[in-house]
This record gives sequence, C-alpha cells and structure tokens, in this order.
Amino acid sequence: MIDEIDWNERLIMIKGQKGVGKTTLMTQRIMQVFGTSNTKDVLYVSLDNIYFSTHQLLDFIEQFHAQGGRQLFMDEVHKYKGWSLEVKNAYDEFPDMHMVLSGSSLINLNDGEADLSRRCIAYNMPGLSFREYLSMFHNRNFRSHTLHDILTNGNSICAEVNAQLRPLPHFAEYMQRGYYPFLKEGLNNYYTRIENIVNATLDVELPQLRKLEIGNIRKIKSLLGILSSNVPYTVDTVKLSTMAGIARTTLLQYLQYMGEAHLINLLYSDTANIKRLQKPDKIYLENPNLLHSLSTSHINEGTERESFFVNQLSVHHIVEYSKTAADFTVDHRYTFEVGGRSKEGKQIANTPDSYIAAADEEYVLGNKIPLWLFGFLY
Repeated sequence: MIDEIDWNERLIMIKGQKGVGKTTLMTQRIMQVFGTSNTKDVLYVSLDNIYFSTHQLLDFIEQFHAQGGRQLFMDEVHKYKGWSLEVKNAYDEFPDMHMVLSGSSLINLNDGEADLSRRCIAYNMPGLSFREYLSMFHNRNFRSHTLHDILTNGNSICAEVNAQLRPLPHFAEYMQRGYYPFLKEGLNNYYTRIENIVNATLDVELPQLRKLEIGNIRKIKSLLGILSSNVPYTVDTVKLSTMAGIARTTLLQYLQYMGEAHLINLLYSDTANIKRLQKPDKIYLENPNLLHSLSTSHINEGTERESFFVNQLSVHHIVEYSKTAADFTVDHRYTFEVGGRSKEGKQIANTPDSYIAAADEEYVLGNKIPLWLFGFLY
C-alpha cells in the first residue's frame, strides 16, 4: 500500500482495523524517506501518549513546526478528543506542513474525516490479501492483478503461482489465520487478539460514539456468534431480532454500526439506492479469520468461501447480492457463483460475464476461476 498513497498531499488519513499494519506502514515510510539520518524534519507520535493528557495537540504541532519540523506522522488520533478540529487548524495555519494521520477507531475517523473533507485524502487499509500473506509468511512475491486480468488471463497467473508453490494448502491456512499481520507475533494468541479487537469495538467505541446501550452489548456479541455459525441466508430481520433479543429497528441500527466498524459486511441488491435502516440482503463477518475466531460451532464452508470473496472484492469493487439465482454481482456487470469443485453453474447458465469462483481448483477451467486467485487483487 505504501506505493499507492500520494505522499505529496498535505493531509493524509490512513484508516483500518486495529492490527492490520498502519503503524508499521507509517514508520516504514519515514525510514524510506529519511533512513537513519538524525533530522528534525520528521516526527512520529502516538496520540495515546500520556503527554497529551495535559498538552494540546495544536500547541505541540506549533512547537514542532517552530523547530523546523515539516512532516508529522500522528498515530492513534482517535484517542485524542477533538483531534479533527485541531488538525484542521494546523492545516490552515501551517501551509508548509505535511501531516499523516492514522487510527483504528473507524467510526471516530469517519466522523473526523467529515470535518476535514475539503482538506484530507483518506485511504482505507484492509488486512492482508492472500498475495500479501504469501509474501510475508512464505517469502513468495507475486504482483497484484486487476479483476480484468484474473478474468481474462487467469491461467497464466495460476501457472506462475503453481510454479513456486501449491496454493491450496496455503490458502486453507490463510482462511483460518492469515488476514492480520500480527500473526508474526505468534500463533498461540492469534484468535485472542482478534477477540480483543471485537471487544474494544463493542465495549468502548460503539457505546461512546454511537450511544449503543450497555445492556445490549452482550446481545450484539451473541448476534455475531449467530452470524458466524450459520450458512449465508437471505436476512430475516424478524427472526434475527428474536434470536438476538433486540427490537427490529434497534437491530438494523446496530447492524449499520457494526458494518461501519468493519466487523461485518452488509450486502444489498442495489447499492445505488440504499435507504436509511434498510434491511440488508445478506450479512457476512468482515473476513474469514473473524469467522474462525468467533464461531462456537463448525465453520460452514460456504460461509467461509463467500466471506472471503466479499472481503477481497470489496476493497476496490462494488459487490452486491445478486438479484438472480447467483450469489453476487460485481461492478453492476459480472455475475459470480461461489462454490466447490462440484459446482456446475446452473444458476448462471446463459448469463453473460458470469463465472464460478471455485474453492478447490488450482487452474482456470472454462468459466471456473480458482477462489484463491481473487486474493491477488491487492
């Protein structure tokens, strides 16, 4: 992602779930530009430092600028109350200052981004793609590909990958524990770290920022467990609200909040005309690793596969619940059915630009494209 950001912009925001690598990205950028030189031009600071409990951020920026500082990287900005107003004032006051912001409270950052809308360029940082996982944990470097590349030239990409490793076993590993780079810190506590991310979002962020009732937090956690243990189905909000013990209107509001926090993905059949508190057509946990972390029963393969497909495609594409018998529509053009090797594609027969994302294939076979190949989109 470091090459996708326009670092010449004066105010950049990097948003993403806790643990996806935002801090590492910022420090890598500093090293890329300044190396180990002893310079006062650049500074990295985390706003959850106790220093900021008694000092104003704007005063700090003013002092840094007065000492020759021109590039300021501010991490965990959501931990500082009123950060967006003070950053906006600094942006207007110091036109030669470049600032990079980062934080893991997506709801807080989204609110702050609205305040900085005319000034800030925002980037969403997802977790590791399957391609990035292979690079980080198996030392196999492949370039990313566009969706058009995968659909029209998939077999040459498959041949390149299969020449270096067998993708299917590694893909199975990735689905269970490969989305978050903190896997480098050890396997034993991997799922515990994911649960901590979920708990921080539900116990702290939603009550503070979206006034979620404390008494409903346990019900929301129960709802996540329900979503992780069921096959994908057309959403019945009456049934779901009964299972979770939450009123239907409240349920829809909470689903919107969890989608905003990137705990779940809400799919609609028409993204261009979504109304407030509209019932989603399908609900998935945000990524397969969340599925494995939160599920209290056997993971349904269909749920896992579709969760991965939606997660990877949603980074750069519009994914909708298909109005046909198929699973998904992408960019209002392509139709996809997700399944295993035995999937025949009856649901997409005679449908133009239609494909099967097949979980157990190593190569493209007709309109069957290996599911893992969609992990090479970024």
